[in-house]
Amino acid sequence: MSRERSGSTVAHRVLANRLKTLREGAGLSRSQAADALGAHQATVRRIESATTSLDEGQVQTLLRAYGTAPAEIDEFLKDLATANLPGWWHPWRAVMEPWQQALMGVESAAGLIRIWEPAVVPTLLRTPAYARAVDDIRRSHLPRQDREARTELTRERQRRLRQAHTRIWALMSAAALLTPVGGPRVMAEQRRALAAAVRRGDVTLQIHPLDGPLHVLAGQPALMLYRVDVPEIPDHVVRDGGLPGTAEISNEAATVTSYHMLFDHACLVAPHPDTSMELLT
Repeated sequence: MSRERSGSTVAHRVLANRLKTLREGAGLSRSQAADALGAHQATVRRIESATTSLDEGQVQTLLRAYGTAPAEIDEFLKDLATANLPGWWHPWRAVMEPWQQALMGVESAAGLIRIWEPAVVPTLLRTPAYARAVDDIRRSHLPRQDREARTELTRERQRRLRQAHTRIWALMSAAALLTPVGGPRVMAEQRRALAAAVRRGDVTLQIHPLDGPLHVLAGQPALMLYRVDVPEIPDHVVRDGGLPGTAEISNEAATVTSYHMLFDHACLVAPHPDTSMELLT
């Protein structure tokens, strides 16, 4: 699977696409844009694909070469300055997993997140106590303060997704409800939190029963599918890499479409979301 460049944010991609549109609208080739920039056309290609940082000076030179109006140039540069600000997740970078650093901008802009979790409660639906208990087992090698910071990051991710009205469609195994994590009180609180999330309306939860039929995601590692409602940003899939903190990322259309189809098939086999409340209460 392809790797996402960590510095590439949704805002940068949108601006890069605007640059490409302005160049094409001006009737200039990449070679001509490169001449105006005094660089190789590969530089323009990287700028327009957001695989390199957007330098203010280069951007301004290109916009002038494209005949962009001064007011539009000013607006573009203001948007660029905003895009260059550190993301809200910056204070937690030291405890973030590599894939999170690569895709937190995409997650923050997502309109829909689809999740398959085979064994435990999905991260974006965990209570702080449950999240802490999972890390105490899976990441016991980390200092306590780092594990606490990771719990804070999870809580902040959840808060911001709710604030952005991001829809979450989670598919999980009933095994997660029967596997003791953190003790009875933690599990009881987690069940209540799942039920509250479903009632809130922004979460669709389907739970595969232990005696249910075999489905296409059975035995597959956890995965997340991100959909951003911005034409310039493709869907992304994150597949658990097996070892703690590892994951495979792809935004290749064929790969992402295959995982969407697997998710659709598994959802068809799973009980209707309404029945999840029966298992949680």
